[in-house]
This record gives sequence, C-alpha cells and structure tokens, in this order.
Amino acid sequence: MTDKPVKIPGPDHPISIEATPSRVVVKVGGKIIADTSVALTLREASYPPVQYIPRRDVDMAALARSEHTSYCPYKGDASYYSIPAGGDRSRNAVWTYEAPFEAMAQIKDYVAFYPDRVDEIS
Repeated sequence: MTDKPVKIPGPDHPISIEATPSRVVVKVGGKIIADTSVALTLREASYPPVQYIPRRDVDMAALARSEHTSYCPYKGDASYYSIPAGGDRSRNAVWTYEAPFEAMAQIKDYVAFYPDRVDEIS
C-alpha cells in the first residue's frame, strides 16, 4: 500500500471556495442535467474556476458511475460519472469528492462537470 500525499492549500497553491452569485445550468443532449442557484465556485492556483453543484440539484439518474478515479493531494480521491446522453464525448464528464480532505469539506455532496464534455454550462 502506498501512502498518498496530503497537502494543505496555501500561498504556493491557493484554493478558494465561494458561493456562485448566479444560477448555473448544465445541459447535455438538449436536456438539463443540473440546475442550481447554490453552486460553489472553486478557484485553484492558476486553473480555470470550476462550478461545484449540489447533488440534490443534479439529475443523478442521467449519470452513470464509471470505474475511473483520480487523486488530488489537496482534495482527495475523486469518483467519476459519465453522461450516456452525451455519448463518448461525455465519458467521465462529471467528478465528485465523496470524502474530501478537511480543508475542502465544503465540496462534499457536490459534483463538477468538464465544460468540454457537456453541451453547455451557463
């Protein structure tokens, strides 16, 4: 068993989470997959901002859990979902941290979408 590094956001790798001031809607195949007024915007270092949407505002029945996983030393283990309605393009289009590290606890029970794997995030 290998130990995975755990890092805390700081000046060398800042991460901030704040309430998104506007409604966020995600569409795939002409269908609304997510619609919320309580998204969180996560800004991490030099990466583009990411909208995290509460699971309760996502049509989870439209998603199919995949076997793909990844690891972030700042957030923890990520699980992925595909969106069958989007075809191959929407494979592993959604990620979530089901048990994020303490510093990122705010994103528990939220999911995020890759903008290039859905039709629209507005």
